[in-house]
Formats: sequence, structure tokens, C-alpha cells
Amino acid sequence: MKIQSFTFNLFQENTFVLWDNTGDCIIIDPGCYEKNEEKELVNFIEKNDLNPVKLINTHCHIDHILGNKFVSEKWNLELYMHKTDLPLLEGAGDIAKMYGFENYRRSPYPKYFLEEGNVLEFGESKLEILFTPGHAPGHICLCSKEDKFIVAGDVLFNGSIGRTDLPGGDFDTLIASIKTKLFLLDSETVVYCGHGPSTTIGKEKLTNLFLQ
Repeated sequence: MKIQSFTFNLFQENTFVLWDNTGDCIIIDPGCYEKNEEKELVNFIEKNDLNPVKLINTHCHIDHILGNKFVSEKWNLELYMHKTDLPLLEGAGDIAKMYGFENYRRSPYPKYFLEEGNVLEFGESKLEILFTPGHAPGHICLCSKEDKFIVAGDVLFNGSIGRTDLPGGDFDTLIASIKTKLFLLDSETVVYCGHGPSTTIGKEKLTNLFLQ
């Protein structure tokens, strides 16, 4: 599997495209809001002859779903997410206005719900779903133990952890998610974060002050 990140919107959110040698790809957390951001995503996919087949949200905070409508319509994709985050998705219009995203286009409703232990397949690739609440009630991570990486959304960052002061957040729940799900992965596992640079499970075990 290959992975490409894009940094979009005023929250500097990381959007990810994952693909394999079949050319099929998935788009995770499309934060593209401005036209130039949409164009950057489209240009990459077209330049690399990729075929988007799935749209996934790790969670439904506004900065991670701003591009849901665009991506869904552009490539005729259904949305996958965890059902517990539905209230966040449904209330996104009001949140968008609060943060000045006046041109937010309402996200499509999910057709598929992902739960702990599900396996998401595309092309010849598989990703295991981990349920990791704490930052958001329905937060999930997508993990490849074979390729030793995880798309972690806003659960774990390089030297930090996700906020828990937003609606539905809970500090103890987040710490438990990290220690009982992510920290069981191989230390060499690369963590692709929802904001900022990537890290590894081993580095965060040793140096993350929130998790000592």
C-alpha cells in the first residue's frame, strides 16, 4: 500500500489517499474546502491514474468532513464511518458557520457503518478497523499490521494527543483507547496523524508526556 497526505483548511487537517498496485484508492478525512484544495486532490488522483472506491471518516469533526460532499459527488462514493458520530455529522452545518465555513456543503449520509474488528477492503488491500473513542465518540483508526502503519485521525499525535474538551470528548476514554488499542501495535508502526507530522508507536511510548 502507498499513502499520500494533503494538508487542508484553516485547521491544517491531514487528508489521506491510500492505494495499491491495482490503482484502486480510498480517501480518508477529506478536509478540502477551498477550490484550490479540491483541485490539488483531483490533480493527484488523475496524475497517478487512481480509481477512488471508498470515502472514509475517522470521525466527524468539521475539519475532517469539509470535503465529504465534493469527494462523494466527484467520484460517486459512499461514505463509511462509525455510527456513534452521526450526531456530529448531522450537526456539522451549525459548527461550520461557527468557524466561518459559510460555504460548507452538507455531507452525504453514510451508507456503511464501520465497527471494531471490521476489515475494510479495496483493491488487493485490507485495513483493520479499531474503535478508538475519546477525542470523538465514534472515532475509528484504520490499521495495516502487514504494512505497519495506522491512520489515526486525531487520537494520537507526534508528542501529543487529541483534544478532549470538545463535545463528546473524554480524557480517560482517549488514554484508554491509545494504551489498549494503539500501544498494542508493533513499535515500528508508523502513525499517520490527523494534524502535524507522522510518528511511530515506539516513539510515542517512550517520549509522549501525556502517556507516561
